[in-house]
Amino acid sequence: MGIEVNFEGKIALITGASSGLGARFAKVLAQAGAQVVLASRRIDRLKELRAEIEADGGAAHVVSLDVTDYASIKSAIAHAETEAGPIDILVNNSGVSTTQRLVDVTPEDYAFVMDTNLRGGFFVAQETAKRMIARAKGDPNKKHRIINIASVAGLRVLPQIGVYCMSKAGVVQMTKAMAVEWGKYGINTNAICPGYISTEINEDYFASEQGRKLIDMLPRKRPGKPEDLDGLLLLLAGEDSNFINGAIISADDGMTAT
Repeated sequence: MGIEVNFEGKIALITGASSGLGARFAKVLAQAGAQVVLASRRIDRLKELRAEIEADGGAAHVVSLDVTDYASIKSAIAHAETEAGPIDILVNNSGVSTTQRLVDVTPEDYAFVMDTNLRGGFFVAQETAKRMIARAKGDPNKKHRIINIASVAGLRVLPQIGVYCMSKAGVVQMTKAMAVEWGKYGINTNAICPGYISTEINEDYFASEQGRKLIDMLPRKRPGKPEDLDGLLLLLAGEDSNFINGAIISADDGMTAT
């Protein structure tokens, strides 16, 4: 007995795919056989990623997406399905943050984080789910997967990023609500809550004095790597997650266990 990792014939949309975890998620799903649709505002970066995926024998498409713009969301998802086909898997990954005390948060700061992480994530999932539900009504055996990328910051308060914590806590509750409402249509909605993961975006910070102090506070005094999330991603995206719905799964090296 074993888990089969074969996504041949599956279409996966990954938001925030231009860098960091989103780029890794796209590569992993493409290597597993899925056609991936890469979505973000940075089209040049997406085209570079598409070239990497195609050089490795995968299939990728590029769509422009600004998750803070409702019209852009609707247009991007329609474009994705026109280019690649009906979306089977959504990896809802777009996210931003600011670093400041709560008393220093401006309305602009608040909107910047909430509009991307919570509002944008909700409407991307909603627009994708509308199409998934319509297909499920025609084929009750159809299976779809939505994977929302939350954070350990949605499970515990971390210093200096209070609004980010609030937004990711919203993603956690959003995931549960979607699982309850959409599960009857064969849509499994789950969330991954990564801990501190080192990517090209934050590796300089982790190398700094302040970053090293943060690492020393972690249970095993190390940040994760993007590949540490590969197994969880493949499980939740695949058929073997058929009985996993509404799960909020931490991948944080024990951080939330303390």
